[in-house]
Amino acid sequence: MKTQTKIDPKLDLVLERFVDAPRELVWEALTKPEHLKEWYMPRQWGKVARCELDTRPGGIFRIDIIVGNGQEVPNLGCVLEAVPMERLVWTSMLFPGYRPAVFDDVPITAIMTLKSEGSGTRYVFTALHRDTDDLEKNKASGWLEGTNIALDQFVAHVQSMKK
Repeated sequence: MKTQTKIDPKLDLVLERFVDAPRELVWEALTKPEHLKEWYMPRQWGKVARCELDTRPGGIFRIDIIVGNGQEVPNLGCVLEAVPMERLVWTSMLFPGYRPAVFDDVPITAIMTLKSEGSGTRYVFTALHRDTDDLEKNKASGWLEGTNIALDQFVAHVQSMKK
């Protein structure tokens, strides 16, 4: 089931990149743990400690990171929707199996879409927030900067997969 989401610029962030690669490669980099580990965390800030992704609705989305001081930070969510080569949606508001989440961080629902564009792919990442306070907390925390860095790493990683 493909859901439609109305984007609210007061609550949501939309970031996009053109990736000079076919959707199949972009999808693989987005959904395979061995690839997610390579780009998800800004390298200058830390690294991915463990990664698990089950793209079935209700499946696990887990990318635990190690930040610069060595602290491990869990990042656990639930996949809501996956349309291969087109769309992946997950949320930190739920744990796998649609279980209610308990969290210390600012929760988001992430929507990633892929569209063919010429010989490449248009990748759009949308982060939905509960309210303006959550959006502002994410911006102030460095999350937005880190997400932009990770997206640049994502594009570079997909490029390296073409070789």
